[in-house]
Amino acid sequence: MSIELANESGVDVPVELILDAARFALARMDVHPGAELSVLCVDLDTMAGLHVKWLDLPGPTDVMSFPMDELTPGSGRSDDEPGPATLGDIVLCPEFAAEQAKQARHSFDHELAVLTVHGVLHLLGYDHAEPEEEREMFGLQGTILDEWYEDRRHRDRSARQSRRDDDLLRKIGFAETDEG
Repeated sequence: MSIELANESGVDVPVELILDAARFALARMDVHPGAELSVLCVDLDTMAGLHVKWLDLPGPTDVMSFPMDELTPGSGRSDDEPGPATLGDIVLCPEFAAEQAKQARHSFDHELAVLTVHGVLHLLGYDHAEPEEEREMFGLQGTILDEWYEDRRHRDRSARQSRRDDDLLRKIGFAETDEG
């Protein structure tokens, strides 16, 4: 899966966290592993311009998605699929997200993870214009985020255990060498 991230926002963002959340959401939705995604972080003025241009709504917003090829969940393992495609673009506004996180009393990192997963779901055709659609999309978004956090905790535990094992092996003289 190819994910490009460009930060033109002027705000320091947790690049690896955003990429990890996007990768996890795409894998969880069974999107072809060769699919391409672009994530762009922009400032408030740029986001406000995009919001007016594409949705005819004033002011900035937190996230916008611009689908390209018609990829759908579950297309990752289909034999009749033509192969990898460009999923589209997710545009995040970190400054807007920071204020939203503050108001919701959670971390900036969490807000960006939520917005990234939200953007991926929009690229896959999910929407929240109608109450039933909103329940489905936000329920799926919550499930993906819960699973992603659990996966991160598992990876962190495994990495810590691996470091402890390596330290122990070095202490007792079984360190890996370039010769072996």
